Amino acid sequence: MSVLYLLRHGDAEDGDGDDAARRLTEKGRRQAEAAGHALALLDVGLGACLTSPRVRAAETARLACAPLGVEPEVAEELDGGPFDAPGLAAGRGDALLVGHEPDLSDEVARLTGARAKMKKGGLAVVDGSTLVALLRPAELAAIAAAKG
Repeated sequence: MSVLYLLRHGDAEDGDGDDAARRLTEKGRRQAEAAGHALALLDVGLGACLTSPRVRAAETARLACAPLGVEPEVAEELDGGPFDAPGLAAGRGDALLVGHEPDLSDEVARLTGARAKMKKGGLAVVDGSTLVALLRPAELAAIAAAKG
């Protein structure tokens, strides 16, 4: 069983009607970069990074995966609504899935029974049916800042 990393997109600009086109704010870019640097410092080796096609999620995935040396792939299943994280990651090793709320929290609950609330830029780490970690953006930034 692979470890699943579920990352909620970073802070995004207010919409003008086209929700899918909303971009990350500067704060959101910092959140995404911090998540990637934190995972790299924790020596996380990813086999795949799957992202929602929405701009804010794809930007988050690109920034977070850069320090990990993984190229994000768009997964339409992460665009909104229920999804099967283990099914999406099957055969890919440990995987980072970048998406939206409430879908990510719902998937954490489905897999682990935990009632998690994902913050923008927050990360859940799930190993089988265990919620290993639920990290807020500030915690990811603190890890990223501790560059040994």
